[in-house]
Amino acid sequence: MQVFTESSADMTFLYAIAIASILIQVLFVFQIFQHYRYVLKKFARKHTSYRPKVTLIMPCKGIDTAFDENISSFYRLDYDNYELMFVVESSEDAAYNRLLSLKDKFKDRTKAFKTSVLVAGIAKDGSQKLHNLLYACRNAEKDIEVFAFADSDACVRSDWLSHLVYPLRKEKNGVASGYRWYVPLKNNFATLALSAMNAKVAQLLGPTIFNCAWGGSMAVRVDVFRRLGIDKIWQNAASDDLTLSREVKKAKLKVIFVPACLVASFEQTDWRSLFEFVRRQFVITRITVPGTWWFGLVSSVFSVFGLWGFAGLAIFSYLAGSEYRHVFLAAAIVFLAGQITGAFLRQRMIFRLLEAEAAKMKIAALADIIASPLWSLILFFCIASSAFGRIITWRGVRYKLTGPTEVVRL
Repeated sequence: MQVFTESSADMTFLYAIAIASILIQVLFVFQIFQHYRYVLKKFARKHTSYRPKVTLIMPCKGIDTAFDENISSFYRLDYDNYELMFVVESSEDAAYNRLLSLKDKFKDRTKAFKTSVLVAGIAKDGSQKLHNLLYACRNAEKDIEVFAFADSDACVRSDWLSHLVYPLRKEKNGVASGYRWYVPLKNNFATLALSAMNAKVAQLLGPTIFNCAWGGSMAVRVDVFRRLGIDKIWQNAASDDLTLSREVKKAKLKVIFVPACLVASFEQTDWRSLFEFVRRQFVITRITVPGTWWFGLVSSVFSVFGLWGFAGLAIFSYLAGSEYRHVFLAAAIVFLAGQITGAFLRQRMIFRLLEAEAAKMKIAALADIIASPLWSLILFFCIASSAFGRIITWRGVRYKLTGPTEVVRL
């Protein structure tokens, strides 16, 4: 009891922190609910009035999970005014012949006015992916109005492209983007963790200035692309989407999140691949857009401490007979309820957006809701592990990130 009396000032300070944390958590849950309403409202709208001429570019390396299904979805787009470009590093790449086969299969069954499978060659400097993208941009039709980009691990709906380009009709909108949602092909623990952690990030996108584009589902007007010098920046950069987001915001333009362009990515992974992937994403974020990385770290610390820290304080204060024990317990309960509510809302949202994949996502949805506090811990560990180091491995190639727009191929 004497120990507690001597530290009562500290407990009073922690009491004030608990009250403030409860208020912040309630505001955060309210914001999540606002994003939920925004996504469903925007998703329900149809957009057919804006049809710019588009070059859709997809870099490929190797055979991704569900490769044929993913690639086929881009041939089936309900959009009359687009050319489809696939680009690989080498004709020796396993994806090259498969892409040629799919091109032949869909030659009379697509609305694309032109389809190409390009070989970009090995990048001497910078990221191989960005080298491939720039090669495709240089080979696009001269009168193209919009560059759209997609990843080979994404499977899209037929109206994906019409939704993606629609925000670009406004001059103030610099880039429009969707995001991925991992649909587990196998419900092992690592894959469920990947799906849940990615879902937590996806839930933060909405009507906010904190949006960042995702390269697997994004579009930019060609005039903006050239005016911002993206073609020069990408020559030595590591990230396509984060560097584009960075330059768009510097130019006082907006990064618009398009809910209808949230795409299914069919995946299964193990723990080693999971940590390598997540750490790589956060290392790139830390170097390219450090403000976003710090926001993620602080949010993760807040989430973890809010539940586990206040739970520990509640136990300690109960044993010490502190009058503040009920406040600490209430704070822990509020954080637990907030995490479960957030998980419930994002899973309810995605079942509306990806109805066709609902059956495949049931176990992942249940795991996200029930084990939400566990995923927060794993996510915190992944972000913390990215605080040091500049070397990443991406598709079998090692790179050193020397600056926000500079990378050295090792």
